[in-house]
Amino acid sequence: MIVPFHVTEMLRRVRQKFAKPADEARMYPNREAFTALRPVRTATPESVSRFWQRLSGGEEARQALADETTLENTSTYSANIENLIGTVKVPVGVAGPLRINGVNASGDYHVPLATTEAALVASYARGAHAATKAGGISTAVLYEGVLRSPAFVFDGLLQAGQFVDWVVANIDALQATAEATTRHGQLVSLEPVIDNNIVFLLCRYVTGDAAGQNMVTIATSALCEHAASECPVPIRAWYVEGNFSGDKKASSLGTMTGRGRKVSASVTLPADVVASLLQTSVDAMLDYGQVANLGSLLSGQLGAQAHYANGLAALYIATGQDAACVAESAVGFTRMERRGADLFCSVTMPNILVGSVGGGTGLPSQSACLRILGLQGSGHGAALAEVAAALCLCGEISIVAAMAAGHFARAHESLARKR
Repeated sequence: MIVPFHVTEMLRRVRQKFAKPADEARMYPNREAFTALRPVRTATPESVSRFWQRLSGGEEARQALADETTLENTSTYSANIENLIGTVKVPVGVAGPLRINGVNASGDYHVPLATTEAALVASYARGAHAATKAGGISTAVLYEGVLRSPAFVFDGLLQAGQFVDWVVANIDALQATAEATTRHGQLVSLEPVIDNNIVFLLCRYVTGDAAGQNMVTIATSALCEHAASECPVPIRAWYVEGNFSGDKKASSLGTMTGRGRKVSASVTLPADVVASLLQTSVDAMLDYGQVANLGSLLSGQLGAQAHYANGLAALYIATGQDAACVAESAVGFTRMERRGADLFCSVTMPNILVGSVGGGTGLPSQSACLRILGLQGSGHGAALAEVAAALCLCGEISIVAAMAAGHFARAHESLARKR
């Protein structure tokens, strides 16, 4: 048997770290006294200063994080974070104009993207240029609904079945209880799933213009409390989330049924646009796409796409979305097909979780980015989801073209390494 190099290298490094018997002490439990941080939910300049008295990094680090503008807005940040010590400044670039001819998004958008990865904005801007030159991207929200999946534990299968029977008979009361906690959320479906003595309730909500993660949690908690108090079947335990919904995880359930907004976006690129702007050909892009789809299948991807996460993470950070939701939002399917001499390109993304209100959308920098898009505040949640899908399509077009033309490594070398 041949031991892989990475195993022998790891063992060599471990032996080097523990060359002397005394070195092993670092792995033992350390019971030295410490002073725990007390959670501070309402930030003030004074509370920020108190935290910095405990932190290392020096005055330079403090000035970088707790700058004057941040200290002037501590109350603004209090709703979004505990133990505030400052803000991180991530570079924001812009891609566009990105022309969208959508059901909800319509017009030319300049899309702010927050990232530290050189070449990313340039790539999405190139895709946006090609798509806009082709007449724009068609988009539509196909359906929406944020899932929460509470779990109920019973003594056995019989009791689980009796509980489901009670749920079906009392669905109106459960719906009213959940919706009483929110002005904007609606419980639009409730589907029981039985696994022997455990019942999951797939609760799907529409959440208005908010991403709605907290909204559906609070509503579902009220629903569960009502069930626990009113159901005659003895419930051993219940949990507001049974880890079935796919919250912040790529899942087969989310891929099939969606969580958030399911959006489809498409554009047909004329052959001359592919040649002049993308510096490749329709045939070359299709040839590479065939290989990339095989790679997706062989690796067991959920969906088949190149790099949705790049654009989504940059857009989510810029506009105050929950960046952890990229884990589920970056699932979907990219298609490229010949249409005569031209190239049809589309993405379908079932789990786009964005909002134009709530969460971090009201913070100073994030609300500014939403204003650049013209999508700040009520009435713009669905349009923002379509912008997100259109942006991802631009990224797919650009990276497939770069791979097909053999320019991918060269672009990263010139824009990232040798700038």
